Amino acid sequence: MSRVRALAATAALVTAAGLLAACSASANDGKTQLIWYINPDSGGQAKVAANCSTDDYTITTQVLPQDANEQRIQLARRLAAGDSGIDIMSIDPPFTAEFSNAGFLAPIPQDLQDKLKQQSFQGATDAATWNDQLVVAPFWSNTQVLWYRKSFVQKAGIDMNQPVTWDQIIDAAAKNGGKVAVQANKYEGYVVWINALIAGAGGELATDTDKGIDLKLEIDSDAGDKAAAVIQKLAHSAAAPADLSVAQEGQAGSTFGGPQGAFMVNWTYIFNSYEATNPGFNKDIGYTRYPQTVQGQESHPPYGGIGLGVSAYSNHVDEAMQAVECLTSPENQEVNAEITGNMPASQAGYGANDNALQKIYPADLLKLFQDSLDAAAPRTVTPYWSDISGGLQSTWHPPSGVNAGTPAESQSFVDDVLHGRSLL
Repeated sequence: MSRVRALAATAALVTAAGLLAACSASANDGKTQLIWYINPDSGGQAKVAANCSTDDYTITTQVLPQDANEQRIQLARRLAAGDSGIDIMSIDPPFTAEFSNAGFLAPIPQDLQDKLKQQSFQGATDAATWNDQLVVAPFWSNTQVLWYRKSFVQKAGIDMNQPVTWDQIIDAAAKNGGKVAVQANKYEGYVVWINALIAGAGGELATDTDKGIDLKLEIDSDAGDKAAAVIQKLAHSAAAPADLSVAQEGQAGSTFGGPQGAFMVNWTYIFNSYEATNPGFNKDIGYTRYPQTVQGQESHPPYGGIGLGVSAYSNHVDEAMQAVECLTSPENQEVNAEITGNMPASQAGYGANDNALQKIYPADLLKLFQDSLDAAAPRTVTPYWSDISGGLQSTWHPPSGVNAGTPAESQSFVDDVLHGRSLL
């Protein structure tokens, strides 16, 4: 089934398009109201929406669900129904190709594409591109680093001034009463880990994505085997947290901040999530490059972020494009980063507003974020990502069930899903 038909079928679950439609409104003062559907955060998007409202239009925000898959479903249903009540939307990178391929996104004018490409990190541009066109505007770019407790590594005697492997940190934690915190619930965050492990072993989940469902799956590979070995080792190690199979970013953060906290992989915003409840804790936080899957082979940290898309069904496409240009300016990227901890999608965004980020984060940590973005591995850009991700979640979860046969089983199942022989 084509992606357009698949999303149209999803939309059929809606009783009537009219129940969801909420046409782009006009504010009480007569100005156009642009409605921006945002992912949950701590106020960054609302702030830049206020910054970018003009005499001609006001940008208001509506919050999507917390879970990325639920965000996708809500937006896809409404867009497939032709709902004009969405003008701008924050889109997770894995779903960019899917939305563009389905015709849900208004084309970005070439001059704005050129401007965005010039200012954005290459990884951000790659994640925002489909069919050689920039289809969303990079807003923020996130990556993961390896966080560690300085007090723990001193006790364990592990040298963090040189690259470390997953094997090394698992062994160090297990031998010294510590825990390695990761995201391994049955959700998109777990696939982020799997993808980074495979990329760190020199592989990819899939290639030849221009062939649609006949893309080349490469889960069953030497890189897939090495990724499975890391997950299997942690899951059966004393270093595994008790909540490993249900851990998302927040649970991982709690484990790291607890008495057995040792190591954690997590996103940039985690650094400032402890001080409010545990003043002084940051002094015990160290950070370094994402762990290597294979010793001596460069790691490829996860890539995350948000791109801003304009709905093809908006009644105010031109105004929405003007708003997106303002929202994604380096100045507003830094405003958002200062409030949320989600780092800018451009290098200029790291110093656009009187070096606001340098006042919050150590200089070497900001450099680590940018270096990690340069080396990050995006998830496969394909309209069929939701099928690939769902298949991986079904076959790699729980982590305690991962073994040497998982990559082959997973590849077979994902291929069956793509070709309609199995259902998620």
